[in-house]
Amino acid sequence: MKSDSRTSEREDATTEPILALSNVVRRYETGGETVVALDHVSFDARSGGFVSVMGPSGSGKSTMLNLLGLLDTPDEGQVLLDGRDVTGLDDEARTAERKRSIGFVFQSFFLLPTLTAVENVELPTLFGTDPTRRERAVDLLERVGLGDRLDHRPAELSGGQKQRVAIARALVNEPRLVLADEPTGNLDRETGATILDEFRRIADEQNVAVVAVTHDPQLSDYVDRTVELVDGQVR
Repeated sequence: MKSDSRTSEREDATTEPILALSNVVRRYETGGETVVALDHVSFDARSGGFVSVMGPSGSGKSTMLNLLGLLDTPDEGQVLLDGRDVTGLDDEARTAERKRSIGFVFQSFFLLPTLTAVENVELPTLFGTDPTRRERAVDLLERVGLGDRLDHRPAELSGGQKQRVAIARALVNEPRLVLADEPTGNLDRETGATILDEFRRIADEQNVAVVAVTHDPQLSDYVDRTVELVDGQVR
């Protein structure tokens, strides 16, 4: 699955993006000067596509991920969700949209050490009233190969197992977009390949859009498209 800059067959260019950035600019004030973290960047994520965002440290990758995850808002440009402009939503409305559409996977896993694997997967559902949340959490852990680790706490799991718990947690609310921040950064190469296989499967079989911000060149063998950020601009 060699990556290039073109939209692959998996990312159907005729379908509307789940989430898109349109000509966004994000600036920060630091040390008395203005830093342009993103400079008129446009990007979209479509169902079934697996996209990597690469670039050196300070290139704007984390800022871009925060905008895609509705954790931040641009100074200029638009953020579009299902074609709707969600740029000006308040914090409460953005939180509701994240819960409805977006799952997150982090480099450091962010599992609660006192909870079991299945309890960690259930966490995003705890403020709802869904009676099937335990069943869905168990099913997801079984799908990522951890059906025999349901009652294990993070300290009893390997790095790759923790990351798979984190992936299951990201999927528990049935998002259409999964955002991954350096998902293989704390893993050895072989374990990282297993995790990338899982992201590829999620995109192919569940038609989820996956966007991974990474330094790992290994992703080029798994993704449909690579976007390179340099000095806040897409190259």
